[in-house]
Amino acid sequence: MSPESPIVVLDSGLGGLTVVRELRNSLPQEDILYFGDTARLPYGTKTAHTVSGFIRQIITYLLPSDPKHVVIACNTATALALPQVRAAFPGLAISGVVEPGAKAAVVAAGSKQVPTIGVIATEATIRSKAYERAIHRRRNHARIVLRPTPLLVPMIEEGRHPGDPLVRLALEQYLKSMIQHGLDVLVLGCTHYPIFKGVIQKMVGGAVAVIDSARQCADDVAARLGEAGMLRGTTGAEPTVESVESAARGILRCFVTDDPDRFQRLAPRFLGVEIAAPALVPPEELYGPERKAGWRIRLPA
Repeated sequence: MSPESPIVVLDSGLGGLTVVRELRNSLPQEDILYFGDTARLPYGTKTAHTVSGFIRQIITYLLPSDPKHVVIACNTATALALPQVRAAFPGLAISGVVEPGAKAAVVAAGSKQVPTIGVIATEATIRSKAYERAIHRRRNHARIVLRPTPLLVPMIEEGRHPGDPLVRLALEQYLKSMIQHGLDVLVLGCTHYPIFKGVIQKMVGGAVAVIDSARQCADDVAARLGEAGMLRGTTGAEPTVESVESAARGILRCFVTDDPDRFQRLAPRFLGVEIAAPALVPPEELYGPERKAGWRIRLPA
């Protein structure tokens, strides 16, 4: 791998594109390969063993692209599978979204003696207690309110908007009891949820800091690449704002395991721009030794 190698971003579906959007804003020169496992979503109701297997398959499939960093842009997969995935690929830099989100939540809590930090996420993420552990490592005296919100990801993947009556009803039901606890901070513990950030902020009130895990994840990746001297276009020299901004605009290439037309149609809602048609990788191509040896993703020059 080299600074010119791509960043790989993985998710169960469309949600990880919120991380891609933030990465393209902060590191526009980087090539990004995005893989949405649309045939096997949602991950939030699956076991750690199953999710870990899915992520390992996807990384193995993309290894010939020689990625310099892999981002597991899915809170569920990060919570359930990050240690196992890192162990399976010891030579590869891999990061997730839980630790950056937890760190930002603690900072946002400020100097209050016992802040109340809420987390909304999938059932699997809440069950893993990953956010609870990550927050308490940084702030022993914090009251944490966890709430699984299983309807939100399917609603977002269906293309429902924040003003949809069903969306507002679901959010009201999920957030009502949390608001009664007197939140100081609310973590959006799923990379899909920034799509609803505006309406969530209105519901919890302006005094509550709402933490977008996608933004925090992108900042974390940028810092890791900078520290490793792996920012594209800065080979052999200390990266500067000028050198990063002057580098050529990176490309984005997407892969999905099902329904590329639907993915292409909904992606602009997450990215803010149109995308080229994603490549279809049926799940059977991810299983076992039948994968073609030497397969390589070719990026445009």
